[in-house]
Amino acid sequence: MASVNKVILVGNCGRDPEIRYLPSGQAVANVSVATSSRRKDKNSGEMIEDTQWHRVTFYDRLAEIAGEYLKKGRPVYVEGRLKYGKFTNKDGHEQNTVDIIATEMQLLGGREGMGGPDEDGGGAPRRSAAPAQRPAASAPRQAPAKASSGFDDMDDDIPF
Repeated sequence: MASVNKVILVGNCGRDPEIRYLPSGQAVANVSVATSSRRKDKNSGEMIEDTQWHRVTFYDRLAEIAGEYLKKGRPVYVEGRLKYGKFTNKDGHEQNTVDIIATEMQLLGGREGMGGPDEDGGGAPRRSAAPAQRPAASAPRQAPAKASSGFDDMDDDIPF
């Protein structure tokens, strides 16, 4: 029987990435990502915001891209898998850890801090054809040639 271990996060970077290189030369970047949800308290009626912090690890080229483009506070989309672990803290107590091993990443929001002419400080998400290969803020894409697929009369205004 097949199994699935997949995580999708859309949140904000809590700190700048920490990049290191393993003896093999493999790049590793660690970052924390915050996700928030809001709910109404049943008793008081006021809105309560709940923020969760996630430890995300990037490897290889994705780690280098994350180190170059991710900054504290920047919105980001991350896909990956959960990895559970244990370590013994300085008091000798065993603690559990949960990490997200990223397989894909997309920068969201505007190009603030990227040095581009359209620094708008927000806006629609930028997407890329291969998020794990290059950041969304790279060179502009050219539209692929249309092939007749029988769907030519459909609306191209896809919301995602």
